[in-house]
Amino acid sequence: MASSFTWLDYSENDRKIVLDILEAFKEHEARDELGIGVVRDAFSDMLFPGTSTIQTRAKYFLFVPWMYRSLEEKKVPSSKIEGRARKEEIRLIYALLASDDTDGVIGKEAKENLQRLPSNIYWQGLDAWGIRLFPYAISDYHRSLDTFYKLGKDSSHSFEEESDRLEKRRNWHPELPLAPDDFPDNASFLLTYDEASYLKERVLSRCPNTMLACLLATDMPSESVQFPWEHPICHDLSEPVREKILHARNFSETIYGAAILYNLMLAEKAGAEELSLNYQDDLIKWADSLQSRRNELIQWDKNKRFWNIIFEQGARPTGNTQRFIMEWLQIALSPGRAGMIAKDDYARGLICKREIHLKGELAKLKNPEALDRWRRDASTRMAGQLRYRWRPAEKIISDILTGLRRA
Repeated sequence: MASSFTWLDYSENDRKIVLDILEAFKEHEARDELGIGVVRDAFSDMLFPGTSTIQTRAKYFLFVPWMYRSLEEKKVPSSKIEGRARKEEIRLIYALLASDDTDGVIGKEAKENLQRLPSNIYWQGLDAWGIRLFPYAISDYHRSLDTFYKLGKDSSHSFEEESDRLEKRRNWHPELPLAPDDFPDNASFLLTYDEASYLKERVLSRCPNTMLACLLATDMPSESVQFPWEHPICHDLSEPVREKILHARNFSETIYGAAILYNLMLAEKAGAEELSLNYQDDLIKWADSLQSRRNELIQWDKNKRFWNIIFEQGARPTGNTQRFIMEWLQIALSPGRAGMIAKDDYARGLICKREIHLKGELAKLKNPEALDRWRRDASTRMAGQLRYRWRPAEKIISDILTGLRRA
């Protein structure tokens, strides 16, 4: 019998988390073999709120509300809205594929068979940026439309009362730009100046004191850096933002060794000698990189301030996750220990116990069948160092900045 995921339809955020986990199996950075995703996502939300690893282009932040606003104007009932919306989103796929720029078209390969639609992928981001005013899950939004239309017809109130009720009934931000007359048939990812200005204003208004807002405010190109802390803008950020970036960098660089060691242990257990040697080399490079920043890492308040920042974001890592991270950081930052990590029995035991705690009988270090699947699938072997959604955020930022230059 095929496995499946089921959840109660109460929390759009919980639903998004499950779907993102499923999609994350396609994303190297998003792989969370050692269960540190809650910390990774907390820093990602601090730096680039409203984004996710499976978002592609900025204009979807307009495509989705344009589509739904059009359907609302046509008074599509709750019983039919999901099907009508799906048809419109499939229609959008073909329109974008006929444009000059098809990079990042969601559904480019699947087309009519697309399972996760742009409206679902961007739903949380639309809330974070203040474009979506309806506060609940997309399924709740669909169910609410019959009542929404009915309230719109009720004119038995005074002007003041009706204005207040109208404000509460809005599903979308009132200053959302109008869709082009030929939308979606001639849709493209190119943002007009007004559209880009609107998205920039939404980010600056709703997500101030984030790296996302700062990059949009300064109009500074990304310089194609590999990690957000390598961007030249970091020198000009406010102290609170710089502090978060520093903690994010320290965590990314230290926890990366755990991912390498885990994969080394898998390669050894699978008898992949050449792969094992590659991972040993990666561990040496990792230890050298930590040594190059040793003075900064010694001063890192990893015991208190690091966790306070995580908790302030609303993340709630389990006690077991916190203990695993703290034990690994203690190992990685002990003088001279990182350079010998490949032969560190305690570090290996920590990794093994962590995987078994997370996966039980399906742990690759314990289950020969799971290990064999890992050995056959080269694309799943190694998660990249944490970038905190920098790649999709960089593309979205680039789209908006390109639009702003079209004044």
